[in-house]
Amino acid sequence: MMEETLHKEQRLGMVVSGSLTKGVEVKLDSDASVEDIAVGRYVTIEGEKRRFFGMITDVALDAMDPRLMINPPEVSDPFIAEVVAGTSTFGRIHVLPMLTLGGDALSLLEGPQRVKTVPSHFSVVREASEQDVGWVFGQVEERQFWIGTPLDMETRVRLNPEELVKRCNGVFGKTGTGKTFLARLLLIGIIQENAAVNLVFDMHSEYGWEGTSEEGRKVKSLKQLFPSKVAVFALDEESARRRRVSTDFVVEIGYDEIEPEDIEMLRETLNLTEASAQATYRLARHFGEGDWLEGFLSVEGREQINELAKGLGEHEATLAALRRRLDSLRRLRFLVPHARDNAIKRILEYLDRGINVVLEFGRYTDITAYMLVANLLTRRIHAQYRERMERAMGEDIAKPKPLVITIEEAHKFLNPDIARQTIFGTIAREMRKYHVTLLVIDQRPSGIDGEVMSQIGTKITCLLDDERDIESVLTGVSGKGELKEVLSKLDTRQQALIFGHAVPIPVVVRTREYGSPQSYKELGFREAIELKKKAEEETEDLWR
Repeated sequence: MMEETLHKEQRLGMVVSGSLTKGVEVKLDSDASVEDIAVGRYVTIEGEKRRFFGMITDVALDAMDPRLMINPPEVSDPFIAEVVAGTSTFGRIHVLPMLTLGGDALSLLEGPQRVKTVPSHFSVVREASEQDVGWVFGQVEERQFWIGTPLDMETRVRLNPEELVKRCNGVFGKTGTGKTFLARLLLIGIIQENAAVNLVFDMHSEYGWEGTSEEGRKVKSLKQLFPSKVAVFALDEESARRRRVSTDFVVEIGYDEIEPEDIEMLRETLNLTEASAQATYRLARHFGEGDWLEGFLSVEGREQINELAKGLGEHEATLAALRRRLDSLRRLRFLVPHARDNAIKRILEYLDRGINVVLEFGRYTDITAYMLVANLLTRRIHAQYRERMERAMGEDIAKPKPLVITIEEAHKFLNPDIARQTIFGTIAREMRKYHVTLLVIDQRPSGIDGEVMSQIGTKITCLLDDERDIESVLTGVSGKGELKEVLSKLDTRQQALIFGHAVPIPVVVRTREYGSPQSYKELGFREAIELKKKAEEETEDLWR
C-alpha cells in the first residue's frame, strides 16, 4: 500500500552527488519546474536498499556547458527554449536526508531511523506523500494538540505537550513575525492536554482574557478558551477595568519583600555600578532584611546620605547615585510599603489546584517593572517547588505538577553577564530537576547565554535576519548550514522552523488558523460554551 502511494507522487529527479554531512545534490528532471519547488519541503529518495526522507534546503540553476552562462542562446522561439531547457540547462536541488524509512519488514516495524548513510548514485527523488509525513510525525487524534502543517500539505504536525514540558523551550523571531501567536498556541496545547500548569508573565496583556491577531483584530485568549483552568492576576487593576477584564487577584508587592538580589538583577536597566549593587547588601544588614528599601528611600538630603555612607563605610557618591536610581521605583504603584495579601501564596494556591496563572502587567510595560516582578516571584516560587520536590523524594509522596514559566524579552534575564546568577539561568540548567521549566520568547536569541541556549529542548523559530541570531538559534544542530538557508527563507508571518526534542526531525510549518469560531472550538472553546450553557440552565432552575 505504501509503495503504491509512493509512486503516485511526482518524480523530481535523481541523486548525482553528495555526502552524509552536507547532504545530496539532485538533478531535476526536465518536466520538473524549478519554480514549483521551495526550500523546507520534504522529499523521499528511493535508494537501492532503503528509502530516505529529507528536506529541500536549496534550489539552484545549472547548465551542462558553462559557456551558456556567458552567451545565452536565443530562446524567443518556444520550441528552441524547450529543447535547451531539456538538454543543456537544468534545475538542481540540495536535499538534507534526515531519516531512513526502512527497506525491509523489520525496519518498517521499528519506524523511521536516523540517517547514517547516503543513497546511491542516480537514486530517484520524489515529493514526499502525506502518508510519508504522517508516518514520520505520527497521526493526530481528534483531541490531541497540533501546531500546524508542513508546507503545501494537510498532515498535522503534533508537538507532544508532555514531552515538551520536560525541558525548557524557546520561541524566537524578529519583531512582527508572530512569536506571541506561537507562544499562545503552545500554552493552549499544554492546557488542553493537562501536561503542566503555567505561570505566564504577560508583559503586553496578550495571554489572559484577549489578545491581538497579526492583522490587528481582537482574538480570544487563554481565559476565554479555558475559563475554569485559567486565572488572571493583574498588577494594574485600573488597566484591567478599562479593558473590561475580570481579574482573579490584584498583585501588590511590598518594599519589605524586595531583597538585594532582586535589585542586583536590575543593574543594567537601572544603570547601577557594581559598587552600587553591592551596597544594597550592606543596607540590608544595616536596616534589616525587610526594612532596608523603605528605610533607605526615607533618607533625604545630602547630609543624611553622607552620614549613612560614613556609618556603612561607603563612598557618598555611590550611595547618592543608588538613592536616585531606586527612587524611580516609587512610580510603580503596585509597590507598596506592605502588601495587603501575599501574591506568591495566592499564585501557588491556584497552581496547586491545577489552575494556570497569567499575570498581566497593564500599563507597566517597561523592562524594569517586568524584570523586577518576574525575577522576584520566580525566585520564591522556584524555592517552594524545590522544597516540595525534595520532600516528595524523601518521603515518597506525590510530586508537584510540572510548572512552565513563560517570560518575554528573555535575553534581559539570560544574557551572559547575569545568566549564572539569575533564577532563570538556574532553571534552564536544572533540566526540569525540580519540575520547573521555562518557555522563553525573544527577538534577540544572540543575547542569550550560549550555555542556556544549549539547554533549550525545542526551538520554534520564525524569520530571523540577523546573522548572529541565526547562529545562536542553530548552535549544536546537525545540518546547521543547510537549516540556516531554510530559516532565512521563511515567510514573515505564519511560518516557523521547529526543531529539537519535541519533533523527530526539523520541520517548517504553516501554523494553524487562530481566531475563527471553528478554531476556538478545536482549541478548547467548547469548555467555555458548555460552562455558559450550564450557568444559564442553573439560573433558569433558580426561577422555577
